[in-house]
Amino acid sequence: MDGLWNKAGDRPVVPATSIITMRILSAAVLALFSLLPRAESTPVAGRPSVQSVSMNVSNRESSRDFFVRTLGFSEVEGRLECGREAIHLEARPDGRPLPKDTRSNDLWFQHLAIVVSDMDRAWAGLQAAGVRPISIGGPQTLPLSNPAAGGIRACYFQDADGHPLELIWYPAGKGQARWQDAHEKRVLGIDHTAIAVSNTERSLAFYRDILGFEVAGENLNFGPEQEALSGVAGARVRITGLRGSEGPGIEFLEYLHPRSGRALAADASPGDLLYWEISIRVPVLRETLNRLHKIGTIFLREEPTLAVVRDPDGHALRLIGD
Repeated sequence: MDGLWNKAGDRPVVPATSIITMRILSAAVLALFSLLPRAESTPVAGRPSVQSVSMNVSNRESSRDFFVRTLGFSEVEGRLECGREAIHLEARPDGRPLPKDTRSNDLWFQHLAIVVSDMDRAWAGLQAAGVRPISIGGPQTLPLSNPAAGGIRACYFQDADGHPLELIWYPAGKGQARWQDAHEKRVLGIDHTAIAVSNTERSLAFYRDILGFEVAGENLNFGPEQEALSGVAGARVRITGLRGSEGPGIEFLEYLHPRSGRALAADASPGDLLYWEISIRVPVLRETLNRLHKIGTIFLREEPTLAVVRDPDGHALRLIGD
């Protein structure tokens, strides 16, 4: 950690005047975001939907036990379900491991935001299971001075292979209405999968203007809580949430500071343990693929009814036709 962190590893030390100034500026920054022009392309007819998210693991059985026994997922016909959402675990026993020094602002970063009904109980269960935290000091509560996210509680942690995951709890009036339903379950669903991006506008041109996702919200997160949550000193993150017709959302995390996040390695492979894949059903597959070819998209696989491509920062998407 650098000088923003104290030796005990507690919350970052940020001058109060800096926090106040940054919070005053945040509204102006977000206003400028709303004035940015959209890319000159028209979305295909209809809206896409996120079907599931897959991740490579070194040992499927032990990872399955972690998601089922520790996190509260259910296994149904080979996939792991959490509320209405589902993930797939792909066994890659010889997969190249994630870099041990992976940070939340590295561009291969991706996580699942798992909604819980009781943050303190959920976090205590993870601590008892010996998980490795990413967040400093446990769950963080975003400040009420942040209108879009104030009151939300969240915490990052890792599974046995080093994949980042997030527990998230929504107060009344935040998130989807179903997160407020009366319930006894520990986990309620997967709200979104978050991906680090280097340029929000470029990613919007890909996900919004070509694939057809809609922007559901934008925010600027910064301050001690965000730094502790992400484990990145000085973190100032532009967040853009996208939604399709169904399934979890896709959330962009663009670190405006620090700009030290590393790009995906040129030799990154679908067999690596850092490989995730978002499965997306698109209304007009061939038209979508033709447009992606025209902009020079990297194709990992292409068949008549599906294609696996990389987005502008290297995140993998499995595109499936109706």
